[in-house]
Amino acid sequence: MAIVHLLASTQSVAAVVALGLLVAMVAGQFDVSVGATANLTGLVAVMVQLHGTMSAVPAILLGAAVGALIGVVNGFVVVKLKVDSFIGTLGMSSVIAAVQVIVTNNEEPVPLDSSFFNGMTQHAVFGFQLVVIYLLVIAVFLWWLLEKTPAGRYMYAVGGNAEAARLSGVRVDKWAWIALTLSGTIAGIGGILFVSLTGPALAFGPSLLLPAFAAVFLGSTQLMPGKVNVWGTLLAIFVLAVGVQGLQLVAGVQWVAAMFNGLALIAAVALAASRLRKGARKPRRWRRSEPGGGSPVRDAAVPEAKSLEPNLSA
Repeated sequence: MAIVHLLASTQSVAAVVALGLLVAMVAGQFDVSVGATANLTGLVAVMVQLHGTMSAVPAILLGAAVGALIGVVNGFVVVKLKVDSFIGTLGMSSVIAAVQVIVTNNEEPVPLDSSFFNGMTQHAVFGFQLVVIYLLVIAVFLWWLLEKTPAGRYMYAVGGNAEAARLSGVRVDKWAWIALTLSGTIAGIGGILFVSLTGPALAFGPSLLLPAFAAVFLGSTQLMPGKVNVWGTLLAIFVLAVGVQGLQLVAGVQWVAAMFNGLALIAAVALAASRLRKGARKPRRWRRSEPGGGSPVRDAAVPEAKSLEPNLSA
């Protein structure tokens, strides 16, 4: 049971960042800046406390606001400037890294001596550190948002086929922008949780990016095959963690994690693509032509009107 508690605590931050990436991918966007966003927001929350500018709670809110701002800027680049989301957020990662150097002067901050800030993730509840509870709260919220609300259906529609969604009246740009903003905000929260749990570091963000992508792609083959989803992503992040821990115990070398995560990402994308191809090759149903002749008409897999935006001005 102690191993379960340890894995849950150590992987919770990576899972939060993966959930941020998941929201963007639901809307068909790739946010490769989530790692850099987490790094910057965590360090901002620490630096303002070290300088005595803010206490813990305002610093946490500021860090989350910085993550939201990065998401808004990503949305502007993708939606208004029409830059591909992968390229736009990749460029934003470099910009964020430069801002981080300005904020920290490229010097690693000392750990905070704040019982509230450190204790908000490290206190235990039923044997699990509080960071696990935060993860579950975020996961339940995103599951409800994506699966039980019109907003989630619109984002899935945009990610599934943006042109079809646009023709059906869904405001594609609006939901892509919202998804990227949520992605930045959640990644920012993940960065704050990381520095609270383990202390500040200058380069922890990049190590969160690859596992996040691997978990989202692998999660899309679990529970709801072919569909990125919250619970599949959480399952995948812990499956990957168990694999890494097991190999490190057997091999006793440090490069196992990087190799395993890279191979897992390749395998997850290949498996997800294979499932999509199989779905596309399913035999199509044809129904008889209408009385009076004419060619047969294929049943189209078009979403029901009630799943699309009922009011374009909303």
